[in-house]
Amino acid sequence: MKTPRNKAKRPTMSHQGAGGCLRYFFGRAVSNLRQNMVVNAVTVGTITLALLIVALFLLLVVNLENAADSWSERVQVTVYFDRDLTPKEQTDLKNRIQALPGTANVTWVGHDEALKRFKGRLKGQETLLEGVSSDVLPTSFEIALKKQSRSSEAVEAYVSRLKTVPGIGEVQYGEEWVRRFNTFLTFMRLVGALVGGFLLVAVVFIVSNTIRLTIYARRDELEVMALVGATRLFIKMPFLIEGVLQGLAGGLLSLLLLLAIYQLFLHNAGNFLSFNPASSGLAFLPAEFMLGLVLAGALLGFLGSLTSLRRFMADT
Repeated sequence: MKTPRNKAKRPTMSHQGAGGCLRYFFGRAVSNLRQNMVVNAVTVGTITLALLIVALFLLLVVNLENAADSWSERVQVTVYFDRDLTPKEQTDLKNRIQALPGTANVTWVGHDEALKRFKGRLKGQETLLEGVSSDVLPTSFEIALKKQSRSSEAVEAYVSRLKTVPGIGEVQYGEEWVRRFNTFLTFMRLVGALVGGFLLVAVVFIVSNTIRLTIYARRDELEVMALVGATRLFIKMPFLIEGVLQGLAGGLLSLLLLLAIYQLFLHNAGNFLSFNPASSGLAFLPAEFMLGLVLAGALLGFLGSLTSLRRFMADT
């Protein structure tokens, strides 16, 4: 009697205890992956594409946040003076302002510097300032704020404390611009949360149904195992591990594809954009986001397998 060729060898429970069970379950999961290459490739591909969409959205959010941080640095408070301050008065006042909570940096702008900046804003029309003395422009302190003090409420509270400092003159901080900027940030974060939540639900649904096809392709095997007395945990565990492995593979592949798209965009975007993304500070995902994406893939694979197994067990 001839032995059938190319028959896949099933792992056997060669060791007792938890370690032996885990080795058996992992061996069974790997064996299932090898035997159903096409179906598993479809599952991994689905997870990869689903996570790639999420990764692209995350990349957009990260760069929008970076741009928002850069723009928020323009939030500053300016104190104008209608008279010249002595060097001692400048130093004393600067130290008092620097001691206020929320102050990041204080810069003195004298008459000459103010005139130079004004001319810079009138580039090409400098002749309008011919004969104008620098003394006509007020001196000022420009105060840069710390990141946590750049919201509308925080700026207003800071200005209120600043006005209590003796010697402070007229204070301006662009109330309307600060309010609009913070409203824009809040709106973008809300949209990001809504779109991110929708994508997450869609990904879980797609992955769950794709893995369900994998399980239904081996429903006869599961029914036989249930008939011979295998426990639910014994039946489920290899499929759960299989889902985790598929999710890990999908997460890693989505990262590689995202990196390829990112590099391709950096090298070719200059041909159809008016700016160079490489020099504009466009950043890739931080390390914690990349790790989170891979772990999210593993979690998706696990949840997809668990959901599909529950449906299958309920049907059987």
